Amino acid sequence: MTDQTATSPDTGAHAAPPPAAPEAPAFDPMARAKELAILDALRTVVDPEIGMNVVELALIKQIITGPDQTEVKMILTTPFCPYAGSMIQQIKEATEEVVGHDVKVTLLAERWDPRDAGLMW
Repeated sequence: MTDQTATSPDTGAHAAPPPAAPEAPAFDPMARAKELAILDALRTVVDPEIGMNVVELALIKQIITGPDQTEVKMILTTPFCPYAGSMIQQIKEATEEVVGHDVKVTLLAERWDPRDAGLMW
């Protein structure tokens, strides 16, 4: 009869079982409610050249909320958008009204695709 216990070839010790797969993060309804409130506030920020808000245009790519700081990651419709500074400031202010603390707005290098406009979160 043979021993079928796995051993390490170097030490002869029993091999440890493989680590368990990480669990998917649980749905946080409070975080989602805050994210939806931020998105509602951002619907007031309109791209003046196109006449649509930044949510409808799919310019908001990610919202990261934390207890002391929030970050909004976004793109512009064109790389040299003349209204970028104004829109970034409006996004910062609208988000700060919701969360009540400092907000960082980060511009991503991703290119805007007009076919994404109208797709909602």
